[in-house]
Amino acid sequence: MKTLFKFFLILLFFQPAFAQEKTLAEKLGYKKNDILLIINNDDSGMSYASNQGTIEGMENGLISSSTIMFNCPWSLDIVNYVKQHPDKHFGVHLTLTSEWKNYKWSSVASSNTVSSLLDPNGYLWRSVEEVYQHGDPEHAYLEGKAQIEKALHYGLPITHIDSHMGTFQLKPAYIAKYVQLAVDFNLPLRMASQSTLAKYGMPNLRRDCEKKGLVFTDYMVYEELAKYKDDVEGFWLKVINDLKPGVTELYLHASKDTDDLRVFTGSWKKRIAELEVFTKSEKIKAAIKGRNIHIISYKPLNDLQQRQNKK
Repeated sequence: MKTLFKFFLILLFFQPAFAQEKTLAEKLGYKKNDILLIINNDDSGMSYASNQGTIEGMENGLISSSTIMFNCPWSLDIVNYVKQHPDKHFGVHLTLTSEWKNYKWSSVASSNTVSSLLDPNGYLWRSVEEVYQHGDPEHAYLEGKAQIEKALHYGLPITHIDSHMGTFQLKPAYIAKYVQLAVDFNLPLRMASQSTLAKYGMPNLRRDCEKKGLVFTDYMVYEELAKYKDDVEGFWLKVINDLKPGVTELYLHASKDTDDLRVFTGSWKKRIAELEVFTKSEKIKAAIKGRNIHIISYKPLNDLQQRQNKK
C-alpha cells in the first residue's frame, strides 16, 4: 500500500514531465488533428514570369508564401511588390547555382570573398554537383548571409529561408551552414520530412535543429516529386488527398506564360501549368475544402520561433 501511495505521489509531482508535448499545429493555435498546408512558390525574383506567377497565385489563387532569389535581375521588381503588400509573406531562396544556359547570374557577396562558388566566367556554377566539386562551404555561408542581409537592407519582413535546387540541403557540410544561417538570423527553415532525412542518413537533423530553437514544418513534399510527370493537376490532387494531420509544405515554380520563360527554361510548360492549377482548378479547391485543410504561410512559424526564442 505504501509503495502504491509513493507511486501516486511521484506521478502527481512529475505530471508536467509526463504530459505530451504540443504538436506544431497546436502551438500555432490549431487542433492536434488539423491539416495545415503551406503552398510556397519558389524562384520569385528570377524573372518577370516568375514574379507575375507569384503575384497572381497569391492574389487570385492558393499560393500562400514565396521565396526570393536576391542575386537575380528581377529581384527588385518583387521587392517593390512586397513593400506595397505587407500582408503577403516572403522568405529568401538561398541561391548557389545559375542553372540556365543563356540566362545567368552571379553572387551577391563580393566575388573575391566567395570565389569558389563562381565559374571561370564569374557566374555561379550551373549544377549542384559543380558547387560541391569546386565550392567551399564557408563561401556558401558568406553568400547566403549576403543574400539575407540584402533582403533585410530592403526592409523586408523575411519569414523564412529555403534552398534553390536544394544545394544547401543535400550535403552535410552545406546543411551545417544552412542551419547556421537560420540560427544566426533567427529564421525558420525549409526542412525535409523525418522519413526522408532518415533515408538519406540524417535521422537526427530535425531533433538537433529543434534544440537550436528552429521551427519547421512536420512534412515536406519532396520524395513524391519523383513521380511528377505531365499531369500537374492529377499529381497535386493526389498529394493534397494524402496529406496527414500536421503542417506540410509543398513548393511550386508557378510562372506566367511569357516569351522569355519559354526561351530560357526547359520546364516552362510545367511552370505555367502549376499557375493554372493553383489559381483555377476546381478539383484542387474542392479537395482542400473537403478535407478542411487550413492554408497558412511561413509567418505563423516565424512568429512562433520569435516567441519561443525570447523565453
